[in-house]
Amino acid sequence: MARWVGGRGFEVDTVTLDGGARLRVRQYGVVVAYCRTVAEVAEHVDLAELAELIILPGAGARPRG
Repeated sequence: MARWVGGRGFEVDTVTLDGGARLRVRQYGVVVAYCRTVAEVAEHVDLAELAELIILPGAGARPRG
């Protein structure tokens, strides 16, 4: 699942609630809102500050091939 991080401890990730996708906004680990649209997320977070968090394979990952 995708995850974005921003300033002031904000994180946005995707979750499934009641069978539908939602964007969960958290600040310092505390849930601030569950949003249906990016516009709703923008009410809580400056979208320009968000950066997608990409987790690279760790040292324990097996090489492909």
